[in-house]
Amino acid sequence: MLAFVSAPDRGEGDLLLTRVARRLMIAGIAVGGVVQVNTEVDPDRPCQMDLRLLTDDSLFRISQSLGLNSTGCRLDSSGLEEVVGRVSAAVLASPPQILILNKFGKQEAEGRGFRSVIGQAVVSGVPVLTSVSAKNLKAFELFTGGAATALGQDEDAVIAWCMSGFSAARQL
Repeated sequence: MLAFVSAPDRGEGDLLLTRVARRLMIAGIAVGGVVQVNTEVDPDRPCQMDLRLLTDDSLFRISQSLGLNSTGCRLDSSGLEEVVGRVSAAVLASPPQILILNKFGKQEAEGRGFRSVIGQAVVSGVPVLTSVSAKNLKAFELFTGGAATALGQDEDAVIAWCMSGFSAARQL
């Protein structure tokens, strides 16, 4: 009921989840959650990060500009929490057939972000697909108790897991 992808290159997990979500929606699957959209605006500055709600295609900025020489975290945690609230409400109001969440990142590793939404979905029988970087893998494994399925980067294999997760959830 819970699986993750890990990509070695920055942004590759985001692109993979976006392609998977698109294919599932084209196949008529009710997909909930968010994917991350990174927009390069200046080669000398970090990209802008937005989350796209899969239910209505709206975009929410989750990055903040900290200045050219800043080394601090540029995540706008209040922007992220707004999206978390929207996704949580949507899952409660009309559970999707599968939930895709852009990542189990630092916020989730620290007990915030989409962590509660993942738990809410799993308890409700909704399969969850996310992305986990190597630096957050240990925290993810602690959170899931090792119960998550590690998927490779092969898009067709990820789609196959999603379809089998959807089928298994329907049988519950």
